[in-house]
Amino acid sequence: MTAQPAGREQPRRLPTGPQFTLITGLSGAGRSEAAKCLEDLGFFVVDNLPPALIPKMAELVETTGGPQRVAIVADARGGKFFDDLANALEALRERRIATRILFLEASDEVLVSRFAETRRKHPLAPQDRREEGIRRERAIMEALRGEADLVIDTTELTPHDLRERVREAFSVAPPEAGLQVAVVSFGYKFGVPRDADMVLDVRFLPNPYWLDWLRPLPGTEAPVQRFVTGHPEYAEFMSRLRSLFDYVLPGFVAEGKSYLTVAVGCTGGRHRSVVVAEDLVAYFREKALPVTRDHRDVERE
Repeated sequence: MTAQPAGREQPRRLPTGPQFTLITGLSGAGRSEAAKCLEDLGFFVVDNLPPALIPKMAELVETTGGPQRVAIVADARGGKFFDDLANALEALRERRIATRILFLEASDEVLVSRFAETRRKHPLAPQDRREEGIRRERAIMEALRGEADLVIDTTELTPHDLRERVREAFSVAPPEAGLQVAVVSFGYKFGVPRDADMVLDVRFLPNPYWLDWLRPLPGTEAPVQRFVTGHPEYAEFMSRLRSLFDYVLPGFVAEGKSYLTVAVGCTGGRHRSVVVAEDLVAYFREKALPVTRDHRDVERE
């Protein structure tokens, strides 16, 4: 990675030893599926352990040499959930135990549909009014979402897709390896990814869609790449974009950020955003950072 700007703190290294991951988020967004995936990756998974008991579990892990990777599934049904959780996370940090928060969410419409399909009652829904329960839970969980290390929006993910996302995030590299990056291309007409940390709008670039021989081809094909990268504004944009990341990446690492999701959008998510996303993947690999790509809308019309 490039040298840090003068005066910036050195990157904070996460402690070695036990690792605790909190799996939380909205009901129906896939917490159980994420937990199964982490269990397959070798995590010791505990479902709905009261937050007040998390420090006690950490103490047992340290004193008995128990499982070194622990994942705890938690929801907001407990009355003192946030006070207890804040105290528990602070206790883990005082013991210098690496902690991460995985937050899962989805759109209201998809959550309502999932509850209807499974005939389950939303835990916070009065008189089984699912929409109201989802609204209340989203408001309650908003602050915790802001504290999350990784947010995954499962609106358009199948259970298989979610398992792949979790597997990529938690098996590519251990926490002490530093920042893990996900690059997502998307189309604005299909909506901005809800779990993006940074959103780049590349609709100012010349659009291959208006050329008949390029329209059917995705941005992964050489003719489209040559068209997009061949315009002078592309080189200038990428030069400035690389300079931006050269500056902010050391800061993210210094603050202990574990995951960074960069979303690149054009109108349909098929051409320009894909080209830029591929260029960014190459850039992050040059920085020796673990990186994944997802061309979300490349097959959509």
